[in-house]
Amino acid sequence: MAGNSRRQGAMRKPGSKKGAVVGSGGQRRKALEGKGPTPKAEERPGHHAYRKANAQTRRDQGKSKDRPTNEIVAGRNPVVECLRAQIPATALYVALGIDADDRVADAVRMAADRGISVLEVSRPELDRLTGGAMHQGLGLQVPPFEYAHPDDLLETVGDEPPLIVALDGVTDPRNLGAVIRSAAAFGANGVLLPQRRSAGITAVAWRTSAGTAAKIPVAIATNLTRELRDLASQGLMIIGLDADGTMELDNLTLATSPLVVVVGSEGRGLSRLVREACDATVSIPMSAGVDSLNASVAAGVVLAEVARRRRAAGRV
Repeated sequence: MAGNSRRQGAMRKPGSKKGAVVGSGGQRRKALEGKGPTPKAEERPGHHAYRKANAQTRRDQGKSKDRPTNEIVAGRNPVVECLRAQIPATALYVALGIDADDRVADAVRMAADRGISVLEVSRPELDRLTGGAMHQGLGLQVPPFEYAHPDDLLETVGDEPPLIVALDGVTDPRNLGAVIRSAAAFGANGVLLPQRRSAGITAVAWRTSAGTAAKIPVAIATNLTRELRDLASQGLMIIGLDADGTMELDNLTLATSPLVVVVGSEGRGLSRLVREACDATVSIPMSAGVDSLNASVAAGVVLAEVARRRRAAGRV
């Protein structure tokens, strides 16, 4: 019976009365004042959504701690090309007992001239630093790549019509590096990458680009489709590479116009929204039995044709 139980906390104090006592000490008034709006579930420590959000934050922090802050360009030719291109670098690693040739001598000399630390390391250590890449006894440490803003791509345009290369879903850094190299070789003003589902400038991309990523701005677009439409509003024509294009490369009269060349992924090609943003799609004539080209090869072929037509028209 309530009040007669001997359990702790169930005993009524002597002299206490049932019901309300005179005065409440202001507790009822405070109760009516309320405690403000109810916090969101993920902001309430006792809620499962709070624990879930904190767990995700911890996972993200752990990933950021493990993510390398520098990249290592491996291989004699890529290292020399990067040093010649004056890309930012913090250290040159040289394997002990390396069979030196002119490229090694040039790399050491250029690094020393620029005040870059030259460090001798064992081959196993260089293997570890380069992730097992074919380093040939040389590795160049470069800081994280600094991307340009999309608006910066048109700032370097002179008297020639602008030419921009955009990539849609190209996730292989080797293809990215090769496209950047072709873009620099054929006079493009910059390369535009989507923020999601795209390769970035890693050591592999640096190696494939042979240092040309330092010679041409590479920008990140939060929304590629929206950025393409913005470029179109500024007078640039948008063409996408597609095996079933509306025109063949031989008939690309748009080459001498302000132009954006969009390269899709090897697997799915151009995404639907990007295709809809294009003024035309272009196919490359090929022999029977060949379905498609590597994304970077296709980009090189089209950019070479654009450069040829511009030279013929006296636009470059």
